[in-house]
Amino acid sequence: MLLFAHGIVGRADLPIPETLFAAAASGVLVVSFVALALGWSKPQLQARTGRPLPRIPRPVEVVCGAIGVFVFFLAVYAGLFGTDTQSQNLAPTAVYVGFWVGIPFLSLLFGDVFRLFNPWRALGRLTGWITARFGALPEPLEYPARVGRIPAAVWLFAFAICELAWARGTQPGFLAILMLVYLVVMLVGMSLYGVEPWVRNADAFGVLFGLIGTLAPVGEGRLRVPTTATARLTPVVGTAALAVVAVGSTAFDGAKEGALFNGIAKDLQTFFRDLGVPIGLSLELAFVLGLAGACAIVGLIYFLGMRGMTTPAGKTRRELSLAFAHTLIPIAAGYLVAHYFSLLAYNGQDLWRLLSDPLGDGSNWLGAAERDIDYGVVSATGIWYVQVGALVVGHVAALVLAHDRALELYGSARAATRSQVVMLILMVAFTCLGLWLLSAALNA
Repeated sequence: MLLFAHGIVGRADLPIPETLFAAAASGVLVVSFVALALGWSKPQLQARTGRPLPRIPRPVEVVCGAIGVFVFFLAVYAGLFGTDTQSQNLAPTAVYVGFWVGIPFLSLLFGDVFRLFNPWRALGRLTGWITARFGALPEPLEYPARVGRIPAAVWLFAFAICELAWARGTQPGFLAILMLVYLVVMLVGMSLYGVEPWVRNADAFGVLFGLIGTLAPVGEGRLRVPTTATARLTPVVGTAALAVVAVGSTAFDGAKEGALFNGIAKDLQTFFRDLGVPIGLSLELAFVLGLAGACAIVGLIYFLGMRGMTTPAGKTRRELSLAFAHTLIPIAAGYLVAHYFSLLAYNGQDLWRLLSDPLGDGSNWLGAAERDIDYGVVSATGIWYVQVGALVVGHVAALVLAHDRALELYGSARAATRSQVVMLILMVAFTCLGLWLLSAALNA
């Protein structure tokens, strides 16, 4: 049974043991916490709006949207009519490397770039413009605030199943069909609730990539201090759920490479086999349960962190959870960078070759069909350092966001600091979990 193989390279001997990496990373978090407690006594992030940049002209937006639509349908066409060999067909690498990994990396540098290239947003806007030319459009329905981003979290979990637990989800033909199904759902949703409300709430990728983009030094037409846009996010139902799925699915992707989950998966597969389920489906169900379990563990850690904080005057537990949901965004970004950096560094190179021969039929449109992956672009030890650095930076950023928000809610530096002791423990737990998953995957 073939599952999509992520390009995680075997690790060379490290200059120091993994336990010292974990201790050093935890120490950085503790020092950061103490520094925040002693030197950050007033909320500052929301006030830092940054410097305005030239606005992107509308024709550029149109061109970017057209490029997004073209690439989307090129991948669909390749999936439907190209070779069934995953490594020779453009669709799987375009979706699981270029799209799922490449866009978040770009978002961390340049803000919400996906918004410009989002194919369903572009088609939704085009459809609305054409329809308006032939008569007045009915007013869209008001998007239900109580639902918030929960649909995006559900869609992200479904995507994780396709990527990590369902063998056919990575096969070119099935993947192309799934892409078209998602497009249709997005177009129907936009027609009912409007393009922007739907994309900001129910589009898993539009929401997640947009949230990651708030961490960047560029965005909203401004040059800004990183994370300041994250601090200004309006609390929305489902934000924490989306981030939990993002962290949990990435954590599961690392865990399934290790010996611990392999043993659990074997037991689960045996359980389903005893119920009469076919062997392939038994393994897929075991992986789905493992994915759900990983998300549940991450959600439980966040829940315990919120329960450990005292509730500010005039706030409920639910409002407290909503107020701190944005602290999960840099953690999700850190996990993503840590886990997928090697995949992007190596398999990302293969995109140019696949664009030259998207169907795998021997074409050479761009003259790169014979190009090989250069595994010397970064060493295995260098990858490890990037991964550890991403985890630490992500969790330090989460501490900063949490401390700044606590200062707003609790009113005094002392009360804010006391409330964040549990958050510090939460960040250390996430960091150690991430390091363990990396070492488990790389030693597999």
